Amino acid sequence: MDTRNIRIIRERVIKSFNTIIMTLASLLLLSPMIWMISTSFKKPKDVFTYPIQWIPHDPVWTNHFKVWMTGDGFALFYFNSLKISLILMIGAPLLAAFAAYGFSRIPFKGRDGIFLLYLCLMMIPPQVLFVPKFIMFDWMKIYNTHWALILPGLFTVFGVFMIRQFFMSIPHEISEAAFIDGAGHFRIFFQLFLPLSKPVLATFAIIDFTWTWNDYENALIFLLDKKLFTVPLGMQNFMLEAGVDYNMMMAAATAGVVPLLIVFFLGQKYIIQGFSSSAVKG
Repeated sequence: MDTRNIRIIRERVIKSFNTIIMTLASLLLLSPMIWMISTSFKKPKDVFTYPIQWIPHDPVWTNHFKVWMTGDGFALFYFNSLKISLILMIGAPLLAAFAAYGFSRIPFKGRDGIFLLYLCLMMIPPQVLFVPKFIMFDWMKIYNTHWALILPGLFTVFGVFMIRQFFMSIPHEISEAAFIDGAGHFRIFFQLFLPLSKPVLATFAIIDFTWTWNDYENALIFLLDKKLFTVPLGMQNFMLEAGVDYNMMMAAATAGVVPLLIVFFLGQKYIIQGFSSSAVKG
């Protein structure tokens, strides 16, 4: 056997070994979700049976129907979360792209220093801002409304940083050629930069949707009316009502995960491309 065949065999063995390791690691990480979905179809007496029944022998579909038909309005919690998450999924990337274009393509005095100070906001724990936000929202008369979650969520330091890194990777010759043809900043932004930045915008939109959908602290502090509750607050409320009804809790948790899975699978092809393109130039 020549050296080339030995090298090919070695590469295939290494690739197969890595595949097995990654598969086992993936199953280990997915096991809590698998148990959650499995438990949502079990009877109460089968929840803690040992060994674990990963596939229920007698699936119970009524758990999922009860989640939507009973309780304190789980469908309303779902609608509230979808409304807030979709608004921010569209608005936050657009506003972040505006700011990123200014920091990357419009020269002005102190631009880099201002951007550095802007990045320093990422080091401030969000819990520190709860009291100032409460005072501001109460003054603006938006406390205990969805605007208390939407307005702050429209402005994200991470989104500006991520999209700016991508804009910095676009050759300056492209925008200079557009200026020579008579295009202004708005036309260059909408007709040139936005179409080129679809991967990074889609990536950030998916990340922002996940953040907003899972946001528990802000909803807990700034929402009082139960009719305004989002899914995380609704889940907590549902757990308090359901008590030790674990199969019902898992059915509600499974329903809460579905939108995240849908958004991820629809946009997964953009994630790696978006992260890699935004890291080309710093």
